[in-house]
Amino acid sequence: MAKYLIINADDYGLCKSANDAVEELFENGRIKSSTIMMPCPAAKDAMEFAKAHPEHAIGIHLTMTNEWSDYRWKPLSDGKTLVNDEGYMWRSSREVEKNADIKELEKEIRAQVDFGVKNGFKPSHLDNHMGSLYGHYTGRFSLLKMSLRVCGELGYAYRMYTSHDKRICPAGTPYPLYWASTLISRLWAKQYKVILPDYLLFPDWTSDLRSNGYEHYRDTILKIWTDLPDGVTETFVHPAKETDELKSIVGSWQDRVWEYTLMNDPETHKILKDHGIELISYRDLIEMKRKK
Repeated sequence: MAKYLIINADDYGLCKSANDAVEELFENGRIKSSTIMMPCPAAKDAMEFAKAHPEHAIGIHLTMTNEWSDYRWKPLSDGKTLVNDEGYMWRSSREVEKNADIKELEKEIRAQVDFGVKNGFKPSHLDNHMGSLYGHYTGRFSLLKMSLRVCGELGYAYRMYTSHDKRICPAGTPYPLYWASTLISRLWAKQYKVILPDYLLFPDWTSDLRSNGYEHYRDTILKIWTDLPDGVTETFVHPAKETDELKSIVGSWQDRVWEYTLMNDPETHKILKDHGIELISYRDLIEMKRKK
């Protein structure tokens, strides 16, 4: 089998700095998939680009958290359990799992999809910001089951996984638990007829990588990206341009700028190609899975 990699640009629509980076990467052929944060201030601008470029695989980054201190947003629905005392979305996925009513989460998922569709945007796929709909933090796996059911009803592929491999077991997760989660997601994906990648590579690199310079950073990540199992693996980045806007929002803004640089770097794409890794989009994944 061949080795395919989806590198999804998350957090599109977060702000202008993210939008400018993602759109440039699409225009330069450096990325093939991205997802928009619908409750965020720059979501409408991102949707305008998506509508003008239907050839790109651009979906919805289902957003149930608002982790930044001074850059805030609210749900698109009226769910009272989806917000904290300040009236904004919960800051962490653990808080979402602990406090949010599952029916209100489903209503918010549908509201975010409806917001796009009513604006003339046709999402290619769905995924989840911060993993707040996976149930991994508190064992509330009914959230994952609900999310997959809704994806099946609406006809969207989703970010999860159907296979396991020790090379891409999430850092800090016992392999037996990771293996068991594979069985759960595969079972529900089959039940609700939802297309998933084979594997999901959770980024576990940190800001410490940047201490040794860009080339070390790039080569370390590419070592991970080129040691993949056969099949389709998805991973994700959060590219953004270095601006005062970005610095005022995100404490770890340097990581996003370096991910933008990484994806814009011709050497990144040469190394992937030299190792037989083919970059594909979510649209490619859907077509491949439907042919099976």
